[in-house]
Amino acid sequence: MLKKLYPYMKPYRLSLWIAVLCVSLETVFELIIPMMMADMIDVGVAARDLDYMIWKGMQMSVCAIISLILGLLYARFAAVAAQSFGADLRMAEFEQVQNYRFSSLDRFETSSLVTRLTNDVNVLQNAISQGLRPGVRAPMVLFTGLSVAFMMNAELALVFVVAIPILGAALFMIVRKVAPMYEKLQKAIDRVNLIVQENLTAIRVVKSYVREDFEQRKFAEVNEDLMKVSQRTFHFAQMNMPAFQFVMYGVIIMILWFGGNIIEVGGMQVGELTGFLSYVLQILNSLMMLSGVFLLLIRSIASAKRIEEVLDEPRDENSALCTHARIQSGSIDFEHVYFKYSEDALEYVLSDINLHIESGQTIGIMGGTGAAKSTLVQLIPRLYDTSKGTLKIDGRPIETYDLYELRDQISMVLQNNTLFSGTIRENLCWGNPHATQEELEWACRIACADEFIKQKPNGYDEDLGQGGVNVSGGQKQRLCIARALLKHPKVLIFDDSTSAVDSATESTIREGLASLKDVTKIIIAQRVTSVMNADQIIIMEDGTIADSGTHEELLARNATYQSLYHSQQEGVLEDGKTDFRR
Repeated sequence: MLKKLYPYMKPYRLSLWIAVLCVSLETVFELIIPMMMADMIDVGVAARDLDYMIWKGMQMSVCAIISLILGLLYARFAAVAAQSFGADLRMAEFEQVQNYRFSSLDRFETSSLVTRLTNDVNVLQNAISQGLRPGVRAPMVLFTGLSVAFMMNAELALVFVVAIPILGAALFMIVRKVAPMYEKLQKAIDRVNLIVQENLTAIRVVKSYVREDFEQRKFAEVNEDLMKVSQRTFHFAQMNMPAFQFVMYGVIIMILWFGGNIIEVGGMQVGELTGFLSYVLQILNSLMMLSGVFLLLIRSIASAKRIEEVLDEPRDENSALCTHARIQSGSIDFEHVYFKYSEDALEYVLSDINLHIESGQTIGIMGGTGAAKSTLVQLIPRLYDTSKGTLKIDGRPIETYDLYELRDQISMVLQNNTLFSGTIRENLCWGNPHATQEELEWACRIACADEFIKQKPNGYDEDLGQGGVNVSGGQKQRLCIARALLKHPKVLIFDDSTSAVDSATESTIREGLASLKDVTKIIIAQRVTSVMNADQIIIMEDGTIADSGTHEELLARNATYQSLYHSQQEGVLEDGKTDFRR
């Protein structure tokens, strides 16, 4: 599974191999030191040869210094490999998410994507930076230590024949128990992130409804769940330490017992036993390091699986039939179009939609909540693809257009008015990064945004704060409309985008939009006044087109439209400020 992520490590193989070389050489020098220490005791101390002891001491010091330098070099190159790998992997995930279909975004929770981009990548980085050293060092120490131990005293080294299988069996049982727990741990982190994200995003709603206590209880619940999952996971993960200590002390006791008897009969010297014990500790430590590497690997596999789910998710791709780059006129045809969000869904959200929109026309769409008005218009820029039927622009199937060019020529102002941190100018320039001041003023004039921008101390350079917190809902809508106009689109879609502005401002916006003669305009609205001057008004019910016609035609024959018109007309006429027939 980790092989699928190898291409992201490939550019940093040199750093990785240098790190491996450094830790390998470091291990070799450290393994030499116990042999020198044994010589110092058995030759220098036994013969009271001070010069020999000093010489051996200097050799041991040089080996220690070289090991230190190699350790520092390892840390440097391992950090470069791990952090660069993590940065590339995060970038790949982020790029993949940016190119997701809407159906993919519906499948993943935002909080889970955040965890996969941050926490899961950190797990893999730690596996490299913290696991590479023991992963290389432990096998070398284990096999070298065992070899030297058998060379020093094969009879005494037989203790490992019993000890290693016991420790291996214990570690196998621990890893087998812990492996599925890591995936549960990452999912628990997802749930915590979800509650935090929802609460911070909707903090004003929480406070206005005085639901702080409720939100705290929700967070306490998922936080406690994360705590319990973490405790249980790391409880079993840390069981390798007691298992290691049990085996280690058992081995030391046996070696001291049998080694003492061997020394007593003259089969071994004290210095040799001391050096042997040094290798024993190194062997056992290598087994302990290997157990830690296994745990890191098991957790890495769980995180790698979650990252691969993000990278393997289908993305928006241009059709192989892309033969047309740009929209010429903006006429739109729905021909027996059906749509459902999931292939497994039992019912279609849109059923047998047949609709012809002439270039430059203004089309109004009305209907009750859940009538699939927004779903209908989201098919036009291919935010979703049709399940059945054909959708054409300029008489050509939309699959034959370059996807990015298609979306670049269609402007949508969504129900949720999203602004970004930065100035008014920076937000408007999302529509056209190269827009001049004159173009900005033109778009804002049509959207009726110029009047409040002029009142800002810094004008177009006024900072909007995070998510546009420094402007009202109606001002947000007008800025989003201006941003859409700056694209100079061939198709302009408003999804209930003037709901937060007053009737007078909406009327002015309509008049400004009417001046855009070569733009096909589709307006989803709840107010009759928003669409009454449209060339054609579509009435939708339960994902189908129930009726269509002009304002006068629908007012004469359609009961739903009549009900909406008269209910809204009554309220406005009582106010005495608006004439619907304007």
